[in-house]
Amino acid sequence: MTACAIEPEAAAEDGAPRSGCTITADGAYAARLALDGDSWFPERWTLDGPEPYAVPLPGNQPEEPGTEVQPMGDGRVLICRRAAGRHVFSLLYPTGPDTGELLIGAVECPDEDTRLRLLPPAPGGEKAYALAVGRRSSTVWLVAGGAFGPEHVAEIPGRCSGGVWLDRTGRMLVLDREVGGRTKAVVVDLERAGEVSPLLQIADGSDDRLLLADPDSGLLLIRSDAPSPGEERLGWGVLGSTLPVRFPECLRLPDCAVTPFAIQPDQVLMPESCGVALRFEGSVGSWVGLWRPDRRQVLHLPAPEGWLAGAGLWTRDGVLQLPYATAEVPCGVARMVAPPGETGESGDPGESGGAGPEGPVSEPDPPEPVAPRPVPLQQAPLGRLVTK
Repeated sequence: MTACAIEPEAAAEDGAPRSGCTITADGAYAARLALDGDSWFPERWTLDGPEPYAVPLPGNQPEEPGTEVQPMGDGRVLICRRAAGRHVFSLLYPTGPDTGELLIGAVECPDEDTRLRLLPPAPGGEKAYALAVGRRSSTVWLVAGGAFGPEHVAEIPGRCSGGVWLDRTGRMLVLDREVGGRTKAVVVDLERAGEVSPLLQIADGSDDRLLLADPDSGLLLIRSDAPSPGEERLGWGVLGSTLPVRFPECLRLPDCAVTPFAIQPDQVLMPESCGVALRFEGSVGSWVGLWRPDRRQVLHLPAPEGWLAGAGLWTRDGVLQLPYATAEVPCGVARMVAPPGETGESGDPGESGGAGPEGPVSEPDPPEPVAPRPVPLQQAPLGRLVTK
């Protein structure tokens, strides 16, 4: 058994997505660590009703700032606390004015060099997983939803980061594995004892990471240095496609970090039409970008005040929902509409690329990099699973 705490700084280093809150795969609930004065406490948001509302779930004492929380599909909140060299997992739920707590179990952390973090919410909302990264291998733990507390699920050689679900059953997990100084996205089959197969191989010497995936359309959002050695670029491809990964120039802004955080679902057989939400971070601050793969421009919009940065969810009809919290609105959801499909007219409203929310500049796409099969599908069963 191995695990250890992961602080916010370490979370940024290992490439794991971090945001102000975490949302269930179906968008019904969210959870975050909220601040009351100098005290941190878990808070659950309900998002699938007429209006969003928050339920505080404070414990007997304030939480540590690095404590992780994750919503479950039944409305309970999973919390991971570090105590006496262990990670302790509990489920929190409201009981009138108080907070109920169900202790699940703990994972030992004998090696202080090992780090553990929760993986993104699994489809279905019944289970939750964590990733422990050691010196030479990484371990996937089932920390909620098992029969007898935390369960060891898979051991993967190499140091892993990321974490993306490829299907809607919670079976196929993609991790970015570092081996021999190179990082490649691999698929871990949780129902076959953690069997590992390659997913991305854009170039032999490139670092290829998977950031997001949509199970309905097969759209993949990828970060790689294949087209520009020494510079990581944001690109897109389609699961199982023989076409090369594309790296649009509109997603490449100088001195600006661009991170995709949500893909529009239910666009079966139309990956190019999926709305993609992007977080831009630059010297002028942080803002939101809306984009579709069939477009050569990004629609740049200011983020709502109090946005829990990096958190959001698309509805099936193309509305992006962004959770935010301010003094006046402690639990709110801002809504943005996806840009229309590509028309081929550069003068259409909202078709500007840009260097920020106030300075649009349109740029053409670069030539496609040469790659015979940049998103290889190594096993046919995976193709059947992700196209349901």
